Amino acid sequence: MVNPYSIGRDCRITLLWNGQRVDLRDVTGFQALQLTRVQRAEPLNGVPVEFNTPNGWRGTFSVARANANLDNLVAAVEAAFWNAGTIGSGTIYQYVSEPDGTTSTWEYAGVSMTLETDRWQAEGMVHHNVHFFASTRVKIS
Repeated sequence: MVNPYSIGRDCRITLLWNGQRVDLRDVTGFQALQLTRVQRAEPLNGVPVEFNTPNGWRGTFSVARANANLDNLVAAVEAAFWNAGTIGSGTIYQYVSEPDGTTSTWEYAGVSMTLETDRWQAEGMVHHNVHFFASTRVKIS
């Protein structure tokens, strides 16, 4: 029997920063939350009207540290800012294998990010947690 639901293993994440792919070998979690801004009108001659306008995406992803690629990216972003005053941005691609056998591809553009690293300890894996903001999310396929 084919699984009729999405499960966590149905998702892959790829990060591009300034056009360069950053190999995040073992992404262990991904979460994205749509941000909206509430718009509201309270006319004197009618009922209140409320709707939401898109206002970006905020999310996190977790990586089991298998190489220094994420650390190197954060160091390069920081160096570019301090040396030249430039702030780069990235793109996150999310690939979802759908239960019907198709693949949905989502592009999070205009990404800025913050890195948190779990502590280093004897006999313990090191995990990175990345918090991000993306200006838009667009369905590619």
